Amino acid sequence: MKRNKFIVIGSGRLGSNIATQMSELGEDVIIIDATDDSFRKLQESFSGYQVVGDATDLSVLENSYIKHAKTVVITTDSDNVNIYLGHICYYIYNVPTIFVRLADTDKGSLLEGTYIKAIYPFTLSLNEFMNNYKEEEKK
Repeated sequence: MKRNKFIVIGSGRLGSNIATQMSELGEDVIIIDATDDSFRKLQESFSGYQVVGDATDLSVLENSYIKHAKTVVITTDSDNVNIYLGHICYYIYNVPTIFVRLADTDKGSLLEGTYIKAIYPFTLSLNEFMNNYKEEEKK
């Protein structure tokens, strides 16, 4: 089985921008969200597929070619759902590359022992601020 799909779960600002950029890079992108209205955040250049459904329902994942996914990026607004879906992708579907957005940095410990990578918007924002601040101080 060839793994050639790039799946994004959650079409908020982060998910829709990741989906658009990966589609622009030529990836075969499928974006899943529970509400059709969420896809309005996708840019016009997005050329992938949109699936309306609850990604915690395994049939939605399977109809979205999860068994062919090489990468899954999970960006819903719930840390608990993101961790759950990350584990589903890891333990059931053996997706080779998984990214999970987490607001709570303490929850990253729930991913230990897996290769699931956590994205922490708080940490990224803090690091960006500190880098910019240091640059300003040098002036």
